Amino acid sequence: MTIPAKHRDALLAQCEGRITLTKHPHGCLLFFPRPVWEEHRAKIAAWPMSARAWQRIFLGNACDVEFDSAGRILISPELRTAAGLTKDVMLLGMGSHFEIWDAAKLAENEADALAGGMPDALSDFSF
Repeated sequence: MTIPAKHRDALLAQCEGRITLTKHPHGCLLFFPRPVWEEHRAKIAAWPMSARAWQRIFLGNACDVEFDSAGRILISPELRTAAGLTKDVMLLGMGSHFEIWDAAKLAENEADALAGGMPDALSDFSF
């Protein structure tokens, strides 16, 4: 997957292009700059035994990758399959990390969210 230049340049400055990918339970991949992932990894590793299955999802599927000379990353076949990634993918900035979505799955997810209306937790939100 080719990383857009504006994100690639920032990631090269922030973490020398070292990133970590892992599964997200909503059907996408999480894409972390390695230093940010290390903070999350430590928190996840400290979860109680009752959360062991979730530790396996996040930690057991984590994969360290680096940019190649053309600014691309290689997503393992296991992670591509888990997220249902096909030809068209979307990279969404989420503040401290990115999400990688299959474009069709993201469109479906967004349509479902809009059809469900705003959750009560966002009742006071406005721009």
